[in-house]
Amino acid sequence: MSPKYTLGPDIDLDTEVLRDKKARRITERRAQQLAEEALGKAGVGRPSLTAPGTRSPEVKARVPEELRERLTEAARKRGTNTSTLIREALEKYLAS
Repeated sequence: MSPKYTLGPDIDLDTEVLRDKKARRITERRAQQLAEEALGKAGVGRPSLTAPGTRSPEVKARVPEELRERLTEAARKRGTNTSTLIREALEKYLAS
C-alpha cells in the first residue's frame, strides 16, 4: 500500500502558485497562519484532572474480558465512560 502523502522538496510559496481546494492561493504568510491554527488545535485534548496546564497521571490494569464487558455495560447504562466509572469506584474504595 502506498502512502497517501509523500514529502517533496520545499518550495517558495511566494513565487510558486499553489492553491487549496477552494482555489485560494496559498502564500508563505497563509501557510504560516494555517500551520499556527493546526498546531493550536492539536494541543487541545481532555482537560487535566490534576490542575490546569498539567497532564493527569494514567493508571493501567489488565482485567479479564468478562470484567471489561461488565464495566463497559455499566458505564453505558449510567451514561458515562469507563474512565469516569473506574475513577468513582476507586475513590469510593479508597475512602472506605
